[in-house]
Amino acid sequence: MSKQHTVIFTPSGKRGQFAEGTPVLDAARSLGVDLDSVCGGRGICSKCQITPSFGDFPKFGVTATDGSLSEWNSVEQRYDDIRGLPKGRRLGCQAKVTGDIVIDVPPESQVHKQVIRKRAEARDITIDPAIRLLFVEVEAPDMHKPSGDFERLQAALRTQWSVEATASLDTLKTLQAKLRKGKWQVTCAYHVPSGQILEIWPSYYKGPLYGLAVDLGSTTIAAHLCDLSTGEVLASSGLMNPQIRFGEDLMSRVSYVMMNPGGDVEMTAVVREAINQLIGEIAEQASITRADIFDMVLVANPIMHHLFLGLDPVELGQAPFALALSDAQSFAARESGLEMHANAQLYTLPCIAGHVGADAAAVALSEAPNLSEDLVLIVDVGTNAEILLGNKNGVLACSSPTGPAFEGAQISSGQRAAPGAIEHIRIGADKAPVYKVVGCDLWSNEDGFSDATLTTGITGICGSGIIEAIAEMRMAGIVDASGLIGSEAQTGTPRCISDGRTNAYVIHQPENGPKITVTNGDIRAIQLAKAALYAGARLLMDRLSVDTVDRVVLAGAFGAHISPKHAMVLGMIPDCPVEKVTSAGNAAGTGARIALLNLASRAEIEATVREIEKVETAIEPAFQEHFVSATNIPHATASFAGLRATTPLPDVSFNETGGDRKRRRRR
Repeated sequence: MSKQHTVIFTPSGKRGQFAEGTPVLDAARSLGVDLDSVCGGRGICSKCQITPSFGDFPKFGVTATDGSLSEWNSVEQRYDDIRGLPKGRRLGCQAKVTGDIVIDVPPESQVHKQVIRKRAEARDITIDPAIRLLFVEVEAPDMHKPSGDFERLQAALRTQWSVEATASLDTLKTLQAKLRKGKWQVTCAYHVPSGQILEIWPSYYKGPLYGLAVDLGSTTIAAHLCDLSTGEVLASSGLMNPQIRFGEDLMSRVSYVMMNPGGDVEMTAVVREAINQLIGEIAEQASITRADIFDMVLVANPIMHHLFLGLDPVELGQAPFALALSDAQSFAARESGLEMHANAQLYTLPCIAGHVGADAAAVALSEAPNLSEDLVLIVDVGTNAEILLGNKNGVLACSSPTGPAFEGAQISSGQRAAPGAIEHIRIGADKAPVYKVVGCDLWSNEDGFSDATLTTGITGICGSGIIEAIAEMRMAGIVDASGLIGSEAQTGTPRCISDGRTNAYVIHQPENGPKITVTNGDIRAIQLAKAALYAGARLLMDRLSVDTVDRVVLAGAFGAHISPKHAMVLGMIPDCPVEKVTSAGNAAGTGARIALLNLASRAEIEATVREIEKVETAIEPAFQEHFVSATNIPHATASFAGLRATTPLPDVSFNETGGDRKRRRRR
């Protein structure tokens, strides 16, 4: 019997007894240690680098000497000569156990490398993509044992990697030439869920492979290009959803399909064309080709999801809001007309309900309310707001039709968040505003602001700007609780000007060009949007019989730019300590990226979605009651005691006299 030696791997702490001469890579695999290898232990890929430690280790009860591993060999020397090995490193496939040893697996040699998202409350993403590179040595053909090249490739993959493989006809067309060019050694891009070989390279190919995480929103489409082996985001880009021309909100697009035969086909075509445009832009940005992209994960609300897939959305426009399909889907990207690698794969997350889509599932994957100890309210703010409420005891979900006002649409001076758009506003005791615009770090009252904005100008006000403007106007006593702007006489500032039968507040008045104002029509649009948002959250709170939540997470690209204090003053979200209101950024996009980079997370979210309780706001009578009360700023009946304790709101009213009001109502 061979002599046995103790091998301990750090940082995992896993240990075992191994026979003398066992390769470190084999020992690691038998213990389930996270040690990478693409070449199958042939000393080609260098991904199995390890750092042996020598000396006394009382903690582990072993003493390791220089003789605990086999001597440095010619394979390691060749690799070191060509590419260089860091001092002290060995290749796990070449170093053999010859004594008790402690072995460290550095982060870059771990299969499941950790990518830390930048914000403090973020989870780690474990890198384990759906597509893997497998290097194999294929038996050469033998006329005495006739068999096909592909069958011998399948046998090699079965023997060397324990996988069963299929391939498309396009892949098979190039197989023989690549096998011979690689001298019967090839690297396969293997899609784990389907078992399909997507691409074959002669000899050893170490990558990289690329994937796209796409968030298909009603108003905007965002995409992130990732290196599938490291998780690094190499490029990000976005564009407007061209379906806007068929209707700004979801129901108007469903109406377009109802009124125009073939309207769904038309909208499917334009959104696919837009995503293909985005793929081209992002590939150019990263200096790669479309053919380098092998995988895509897409998230969207149910109507966008159906239109992208070419499914009729009409049933989603009427009760009982039936989805054509709700489960996650995985298929060839070319089936959706996407222009990437010929065999690129597409995965769509599951939809939660008729109005709560795969984007909400992605938010749930990113923020994990089902794992939370405290009660968390997650609001993905957009044209259609998805809302999640829950903790480890259960999660509720609903959707609220907020419309496009939060994104600058339907606002008199509104625009997208482009350079020159006002994004932050403060109103002082003199009731005059100071503001910041996109693309400039200076406030409007700071030296150099005029010169810094000379190129862009002050062009309008974006979503975060209009939220802050109305909240600041409420705190300054320029707007009352009902949402009315006072006159100059009532507010004491000449910035309040007559605007037909109501008033408007002037934020910016250039010497030449139109004024940038907040009108009563703007406030009404925001009131309707924020009331829908609040009512949806309140409906979920009713289901749990709670009046408060422990914390609030604002998600979405827009949610990332909302000031928690101003959102609370406006009454967008229930009363909560301001310090407990945080931003998750584009959580749907992050969820898509997690699903792209971690295969296990796909099964995880598919299981989670089945446990989420769906609440349909459209058929809940209480929704309308909550909505009406929530149109006030911040609310007609809820006290918002926590907010008022730190942020006094003037008790002003700019209603007309009773007689005037009656005469105008009659007219």
